[in-house]
Amino acid sequence: MRKWKWALAGLGAVAMGSAVAYAQYSDTEEPAHEVLKSEDLFELRDYAPMIVAEVTVTGDRRSARGQGFRRLAAYIFAQDRPDGGEKIAMTAPVMQDRPAQDEQIAMTAPVMADSPEAGVWRTRFVMPGKYTLDTLPTAPEDITLTTVPGRRMAVITFSGNAPQRDLELAESQLRAWIAAQELEITGGVEHAFYDAPMVPGRFRRNEVMIPVSAEVSAE
Repeated sequence: MRKWKWALAGLGAVAMGSAVAYAQYSDTEEPAHEVLKSEDLFELRDYAPMIVAEVTVTGDRRSARGQGFRRLAAYIFAQDRPDGGEKIAMTAPVMQDRPAQDEQIAMTAPVMADSPEAGVWRTRFVMPGKYTLDTLPTAPEDITLTTVPGRRMAVITFSGNAPQRDLELAESQLRAWIAAQELEITGGVEHAFYDAPMVPGRFRRNEVMIPVSAEVSAE
């Protein structure tokens, strides 16, 4: 049990630094959720259903996230919509994952085969709670508006610029914690990024999230 606790030190001191930096974003809406368990950098959360705008991009993880962010930002800031309309408030976090095999789009751009980050990546913005699918502005054809069902997520929080090695380390530690809690994994890993690019790395809040079965007791 102690081995993974020592390894967490390499992910950065989140509890103090990130909390201070994130205070300036305290009015930014986040997805509704209940914390069922909290231990060190880990949490077990129950999320309510949420509406997201999502776009899928082919490439390496970081460049795909940048492209996805720009496309979704153009939508919420009313820069690229079929029918125009009002701006949508920015929320946090920006989420990224690899869609399930049956959800992946056909490859339309060349991918470096020797890159471990290459592939199909999905970027999601959570829509403010005041909207429904019927009241959101119409999205361009490459952006999908959809509802993510309520789910239970195991989460690890860490600071930094979230390079691939840190995401992999955080995922490894989270999987070890999930196993120690005797939880059942029910889906793929997701990444969540809470801060703007200009925020110094040591003050950024990042999370790796993995869905787990809600049938298992959180105690």
